[in-house]
Amino acid sequence: MDSARTHTSSSDDARTTVRTGRALATEAVHAGRDDLAGQGLHAPPIDLSTTYPSYDSRGEAARIDAFATTGADPEGPPVYGRLGNPTVARFETALARLEGAEAAVAFASGMAALTAVLLVRGSMGLRHVVAVRPLYGCSDHLLTAGLLGSEVTWTDPAGVADALRPDTGLVLVESPANPTLAEVDLRAVAHACGSVPLLVDNTFATPVLQRPAEHGARLVLHSATKYLGGHGDVLAGVVACDEEFAGRLRQVRFATGGVLHPLGGYLLLRGLSTLPVRVRAASATAATLVERLAADPRVARVHYPRIGGAMVSFEVHGDPHDVIGRVRLITPAVSLGSVDTLIQHPASISHRIVAADDRRDAGVVDRLLRMSVGLEDVDDLWADLDRALGERVAEAIPLREALSRAD
Repeated sequence: MDSARTHTSSSDDARTTVRTGRALATEAVHAGRDDLAGQGLHAPPIDLSTTYPSYDSRGEAARIDAFATTGADPEGPPVYGRLGNPTVARFETALARLEGAEAAVAFASGMAALTAVLLVRGSMGLRHVVAVRPLYGCSDHLLTAGLLGSEVTWTDPAGVADALRPDTGLVLVESPANPTLAEVDLRAVAHACGSVPLLVDNTFATPVLQRPAEHGARLVLHSATKYLGGHGDVLAGVVACDEEFAGRLRQVRFATGGVLHPLGGYLLLRGLSTLPVRVRAASATAATLVERLAADPRVARVHYPRIGGAMVSFEVHGDPHDVIGRVRLITPAVSLGSVDTLIQHPASISHRIVAADDRRDAGVVDRLLRMSVGLEDVDDLWADLDRALGERVAEAIPLREALSRAD
């Protein structure tokens, strides 16, 4: 059983610092807002402009030429909404700082962000991808279906080095993985990648619990829809990376139009300010629920990562669809990372698009449920789960035995 564990990590420390030398919690509040006081502002403004006036067309031509060459943010005033937006740029600056990266580029969704990465590498003739299952179901499908002309080799973490080819453009892992919460030794995988960029989907962990760039990842992907936004009201994706790769991503974003709306950028910047508090509070509740689930005879197996977090997956002895149908406080819905607790059946929804055999081989079995723990009271959540799991057929066994029965 992957079960409740006492986990210790530098990310548990409230004084965890980022590259600026400030605590993560401090940077979450202040990054992207450095210039506000000088403008006499307290809250960051929302710039909804799609275009901007300029009376210097020669200067505009030079700036556009420079962007076409390097993808660097144009100096001076904005040009056009598809080239960049000041509100979105604030969020990008803040997320890059939290992840310890040089830059970040935001997109209309997490899948748009992953698509841009694949297009960048594919444009260089590097269409082969090495990937480790499980991944988010739509990421799996994008690779497997070859919709962007990519070819994928699936392997376990130990097989990454052997799977590399001269045309390998990317190694892709998700840790903790969706939905089994399996973890990958990121430093070991980064070493195995050699010169091939490692992309880590850090959506579940967030920079509060894990910063993949510190372990050798060149690219860090977030479905910002989840924890970064944190309230279920914004759809977005973002890639944290070095400035060189960021330039290429901006060029793809400009050409394909997968831009993030300024209101989304504003909501994400606001979401980052409470990210450490939300993640730590929800993680504490999740750890308590894991202990109770692991001791419950109606539950066959519990999955919970060593680094902690607010995501919990568990396999039931009964019908998982009945559990979904009986929750009342917990919301039966896809997505995750919101302030309210969500539960879903991956084999039916988030990973339905993955072939059934591939799903099961990756541990996404039919009796698995995935729960994103929110900020409700733990006893209220447990009362709802207890009711949803149905009648008890036996007395609960001691926790110590429950944690070892399938290890």
